Amino acid sequence: MAKLGLGKGLGALFEEESKAESVIERKLPEGIEADADGQLWVSPSRLKPNPHQPRHEFDKEALSELADSIRENGILQAVTVEDAGSGEFYIIAGERRTKAAILAGLEKIPVQLRKFSDEKKLEIALIENIQRADLNPIEEALAFKNLMQMTGATQDEIARRVGKKRSTVANALRLLELPDDIQGALSSGKISAGHARAILSVEGDTDRHVLFGKIMGGSLTVREAEAAAGELKAKPSAPKKAPSMNIEPQDPEIAALEAKFREALGTKVVLKGSLSGGTLQIDYFSADDLDRLYNLIVPKTE
Repeated sequence: MAKLGLGKGLGALFEEESKAESVIERKLPEGIEADADGQLWVSPSRLKPNPHQPRHEFDKEALSELADSIRENGILQAVTVEDAGSGEFYIIAGERRTKAAILAGLEKIPVQLRKFSDEKKLEIALIENIQRADLNPIEEALAFKNLMQMTGATQDEIARRVGKKRSTVANALRLLELPDDIQGALSSGKISAGHARAILSVEGDTDRHVLFGKIMGGSLTVREAEAAAGELKAKPSAPKKAPSMNIEPQDPEIAALEAKFREALGTKVVLKGSLSGGTLQIDYFSADDLDRLYNLIVPKTE
C-alpha cells in the first residue's frame, strides 16, 4: 500500500494529481462549462459529497454566515471535484463552500476538475478539514484511523503529514475506545474532549458510564471530571469471595439488559433476580443527576 508523501501541503497534493494533461485540453464531462479564461463552472446541484469525507456535521449558523459572504463576494476559492459520471461530480475539497453556495442561491460555482485515488480523497479531505479545525473529535479520530488503514502509514507519519504532534494523533485514536453513547455525546458537543480523556482514564465501561453520568448530571467542568475520575480509580475493589459451587454466573440476558440500561441512562445500573422478577438499582450522584434521570424515565405531560 502506498505511503503518504511526508512534508507536503494540501496544494502539493493537488499538484501531484494534476500532472496529467489539463482538463481544458480534454473533452469536458457533461455538466461542466469553461469560460473564456479557462475557469470551469458547474451547478452545485450536480455535486455529491466526497465518499471519504471525514466530517458529517456542519454548523448551521456558520454555514449561514458563509452563505451571506458568498452572496456578497462570490466563491473566492474553487471547489475541487472529480467526475462521478452521468453529469455528477464528487466534492473532494470544498463541501462546506458548496453547501453555503446552495444556501446563497448560486446557480453556478467555480470548480477544479481532478482525478484521485481513494486514499488521496480521504487524505485531502482530512487535511483540509483539520487545517480549518472543522472536524469534531470523533470525526477526526475516525479520519486518522481510516487513513492509517488505507495507506499503511504509522501514527508518526500521519502526525507529520497533517502537521500535528504524534501524541495528538494517539490521543485522538484513544477516543474510539469509548462506548458508543459517550462517543455520540462527544460528537454532539454535550461533553468536551477534556471530559472524554477523564472518562478514558477510568478502567471498564461500567465505571466510565458512572463518570459520564456524573458529568452529564452535575454539569462538571473538566477539572471536576478529572477529580471524580481520581475518586473512582481510588475506590477500593470489592473483596473477592471464595469460590462456591452454589454461585451461578449471571444470566446473559440479564447482563445484556444491564448494559442497555447503562447506555440509555448514562449511569450504573444493577439488575438482581431473573426476567420474571427482581429489583432494578439505578445510581445517581447529585440532585441534578436525579432530575436528569427523572426526565429520561418519566413521560413528559402537556
